[in-house]
Amino acid sequence: MHQRVPHIFEHSDHGNFRSYTVGLLWSLGLTLLSFGLVMTHVMAVRYLLPAIVVLAVAQLVVQLIYFLHLGTARGQRSNSAIFLFTALLIAIMVSGSLWVMHNANINMMPTQMTVQRALSKD
Repeated sequence: MHQRVPHIFEHSDHGNFRSYTVGLLWSLGLTLLSFGLVMTHVMAVRYLLPAIVVLAVAQLVVQLIYFLHLGTARGQRSNSAIFLFTALLIAIMVSGSLWVMHNANINMMPTQMTVQRALSKD
């Protein structure tokens, strides 16, 4: 007799057809709304970029929740923790790189030096 071996993710919270459909509809709606704002010119140009950024962040949240299953449920906590740790590492690397480049720009670019002084051999 064949004995069934339980799958490691059998009890974790994966999406079902309904949640994937809701996520897809939200993503399509946000995409069409962004496209519509740009193509119909219903908004002043100075408000267009902030509106698109807000819609992009909303779409990111929808995709993280519905497709990557990030959340506070028991089966989603490990995914959320890994995502947050990865985001923290990326933020540290980007901010550290910007800090190093800023300091290199300030310390290596002589602003008080004239062109004649820079060209002299002394």
